Amino acid sequence: MKFNRIAAAVPRVHLADVDANKKEILDLLEMAESNGAQLVVFPELAVIGATCGDLVFQEILMDRASDACAEIRERASELGITVVLDESDYPSDEGIIIVQDAVPEIVTSYRYLRKELSDSSKGRTVVYCSAGYGESTTDGVYSGAAMIFKDEYLLAENERFCTESSIVFADLREEGTKVPEFEACPVGRHPFVPENQSELAARCEEAFSIQATGLMSRLEHIGAKKVVLGISGGLDSTLALLVCCKAFDRLGIPRSGIVAVTMPGFGTTDRTHDNAWKLMEGLGVDIREIPIGPAVIQHFSDIGHPADVHDAAYENAQARERTQILMDLANMEGGIVVGTGDLSELALGWATYNGDHMSMYAVNSDVPKTMVQAIVRWAADGEFNNVGNILIDIIDTPISPELLPGQQTEDLVGPYELHDFYLYYFVRHGMRPSEIRELALREFEGIYDAGTIEKWLRTFIRRFFSQQFKRSCLCDGPRIGTVCLSPRGAWTMPSDANATAWLDDLE
Repeated sequence: MKFNRIAAAVPRVHLADVDANKKEILDLLEMAESNGAQLVVFPELAVIGATCGDLVFQEILMDRASDACAEIRERASELGITVVLDESDYPSDEGIIIVQDAVPEIVTSYRYLRKELSDSSKGRTVVYCSAGYGESTTDGVYSGAAMIFKDEYLLAENERFCTESSIVFADLREEGTKVPEFEACPVGRHPFVPENQSELAARCEEAFSIQATGLMSRLEHIGAKKVVLGISGGLDSTLALLVCCKAFDRLGIPRSGIVAVTMPGFGTTDRTHDNAWKLMEGLGVDIREIPIGPAVIQHFSDIGHPADVHDAAYENAQARERTQILMDLANMEGGIVVGTGDLSELALGWATYNGDHMSMYAVNSDVPKTMVQAIVRWAADGEFNNVGNILIDIIDTPISPELLPGQQTEDLVGPYELHDFYLYYFVRHGMRPSEIRELALREFEGIYDAGTIEKWLRTFIRRFFSQQFKRSCLCDGPRIGTVCLSPRGAWTMPSDANATAWLDDLE
């Protein structure tokens, strides 16, 4: 069968709600018919949602899906349209290649995909359609990309990360646009942060969009219109707050639904406290200040801990008190707690178990510290330039959990630029520690000496292994890049693994 006009359609997904999905698909078919399309391609498992998991083994769901597919095919036939819901619907025309997808979006993957599809369309037509908004955001965000290529030219594509159903059309006799070449930037000292400024801006925008879309989808899934998060005046909570603002703006929810809480404690400085307030005021969110000192002192009394002993209990009690405040406020407000911890902290286990380690949706959990800095700087120069000066000062503030006066994280666990370097090559490429050391010696020559590089590499290995138990029960959060430590398939590792072999490799 020859087609003159074809379409790629991405319905908004309602997970396991067959009737709602059927309506979205039928509405798109009507739109396709009114625009003269003869072939319409939908994403994989569009009738139930691609992220239904083991629900596909539930007879009640699959019976409904089967009936819905039959109804959709019947309506498509009445409209004179060939509809592709699954492999059994593929047209026999070998000149058209159909690609149905359901893969979470990560930074740079879209540009690689466009080039790959363009290359594969030489002498033929390729229709690509991927799962979109409404799919589960437990560990990933689905962009809902739709593209049509012919003879290496892009004929049509939609806007990714749309919150509503979308459809694009292409006339196969028309000529499209050539897809630009895309080459990966050299890795260098900062593998997560490209040195090329245009590539960096594109990566920041993509990562930020994934974060915001993930939060949007989660809020809509649970029907929440409020979020609660702690604002310390530091980098991570700043990025999380910006993500919340973007998500609320796109959902059309007033920013007053963002309950931002500053909780000064024993190590809070005037600089971070002032920046937290200025940032919250500048962004127009609901501001709360709850000092934690009195509650923590009472807690020390309750458990018999001397208030002048600055040990792990002294520090962690503050982190857990802050988390308790946020969780209880979320219950009061009918919202969810948005986590602020980043990928670098999770790799090192630099989080208080059941403290800042815990949230209801963790928007930064796949963003390494060096990338957090880059995204906040990008935001300061762009959409959030009204608070740009505050954001720049937050970037310039030494990183600290502020659980003790004068505490600085990088003095305790080492420079984050080194740890992000180690993390990338250890997880992404599976390199031996001795190989990572040699690479670091070359890349950081003149910045860190050999002793410093080895010291913090050993720290990274010891902490990465010993702190796996914190990652084994990670909260939901969107996947952003090729390095992800989620225990739900991205990175599987026993909590009891021994690091000896890896440490011995450095001898």
